[in-house]
Amino acid sequence: MTADQSTGDETDSTDDELIPDGGEASMVEYGIEDKPPLIQSILLGTQHWLTMIGSTIAIPLVLSAALGFNGAQTAQLVGTFFVVSGVATLAQTTIGNKYPIVQGGTFSMLGPALAIIAVLGGADGGASSTVMMRELQGAIIVAGAVEVLIGYLGIFGKLKKYIGPAVIAVVIALIGLALIDVPQITAASQNWYLVALSLGLIVLFSQYIDSYSRVFKLFPVLLGLGAAYLVAAALSVAGIADIVSLGGVADAPPIRAITPFQWGMPLFSGSFVAGMIAGMLASAIESFGDYHSVARMAGEGAPNKKRINHGLGMEGLGNVFAGIMGTGNGSTSYTENVGAIGITGVASRYVVQIGALVMILVGYVGYFGAFVTTIPNAIVGGLFLAMFAQIVGVGLSQLQHVDLNQNRNVFVVGFGLFAGMSIPIYASNVESFEAGFAAVPVLGQVLGIPEVATTIGIILGTEIAIGGIAAFVLDNTIPGTKEERGLQAWEDITEDEDAFEPYHERFMPGGEPANEDIADD
Repeated sequence: MTADQSTGDETDSTDDELIPDGGEASMVEYGIEDKPPLIQSILLGTQHWLTMIGSTIAIPLVLSAALGFNGAQTAQLVGTFFVVSGVATLAQTTIGNKYPIVQGGTFSMLGPALAIIAVLGGADGGASSTVMMRELQGAIIVAGAVEVLIGYLGIFGKLKKYIGPAVIAVVIALIGLALIDVPQITAASQNWYLVALSLGLIVLFSQYIDSYSRVFKLFPVLLGLGAAYLVAAALSVAGIADIVSLGGVADAPPIRAITPFQWGMPLFSGSFVAGMIAGMLASAIESFGDYHSVARMAGEGAPNKKRINHGLGMEGLGNVFAGIMGTGNGSTSYTENVGAIGITGVASRYVVQIGALVMILVGYVGYFGAFVTTIPNAIVGGLFLAMFAQIVGVGLSQLQHVDLNQNRNVFVVGFGLFAGMSIPIYASNVESFEAGFAAVPVLGQVLGIPEVATTIGIILGTEIAIGGIAAFVLDNTIPGTKEERGLQAWEDITEDEDAFEPYHERFMPGGEPANEDIADD
């Protein structure tokens, strides 16, 4: 069932009405162009925002501990993440790729950030916390500028014709599988009663009783998290369990000032920049998969190369903005919200933009940010279990376009997934890539250079990068026809070139862009 954009009326669609990507139109409650009523959109936008709080809080908390930030600095960093996420999301949905996809901090660039902090001495000594943050800012700004070039010069768009469903299946599946060990799920001290409660409620509302009421279909996350939080708060107030503490909310400032270069002017060091660029490349690969995933969930054809290029270019600008504002981390497409679209069927760009405004508000209003930090990790863990599982399933669904009776396809997918999960574990056990690579015969003098070793180490430690690269190489070197590899079906479901109109083209005479190379690629 979809909503008519101009009238707000609902029109029924039969279950066998197919959408361009081979899925069913009934899976989508609100399409990309639909605009639900304002109050409903605010609630849906808030729900989108709630799905990403785990990462948006987890990343700054990890960085704060590594930097040695005090409580006030940590709260400031969390607020900065919200503001940057909101602004970057508005930019992406309005003048970027125009997909209903939230932008925010990325774990792909957290690894390089922690490596830079460690080199500088970390919280136990060495450089001051603000100096370390300024080094992170500089590295992120340069990495973002490189991504801008990658996007708007059409580099990823040129590679699209070589990236088939088997590769995309591996990349999207690894987006979910790479997060399999997040502490909100795997921590030994986790409250599994609360995890089970939040997970059970979300699954109940979204999968079992969604047909009884549109409220359950549209708001499974909001209802699930809200009910679980009320239970946790009631147990805390009754003194039965110490789960939720609201003391920090009263102590928070009403308004939090978040400004550019609030930690000082950025610093630029070559080795740190190289490491951050490696993290950015891993993030770009993840975003490439996210674009296909959100298109699949929204019932749209696969993104064309023009949309991909403009999306990555805008993500680069988001990284530059994150560096200027001082998050100590970059900005990328949020996998959590892609999963939320799959669970709720709400793929409205308008809803995501409302959610972006909520994020900006939360960043500047101290009480809201403080309240969000009171949500127990166990409740977030239940949410993650549902969403990451949805993402893995969406990745594997891409294989419907591939001939799985051909052993070459089975091997490409199997090896890509296994390599993507196993090699990063090896990388995490290596104490010094610089020393290890320096001992390599012949190439040791090159591989042992700190910048080179750091870059390779980061790539080896990133599941999406390793799995995606392995699947890409195998799929393009093992003999197979376009039909067997799913490339022909991929071409058939890819949106037309004129389906995406870059923002700047609207103002060109005759609708023609000034730079034909960028437009074509």
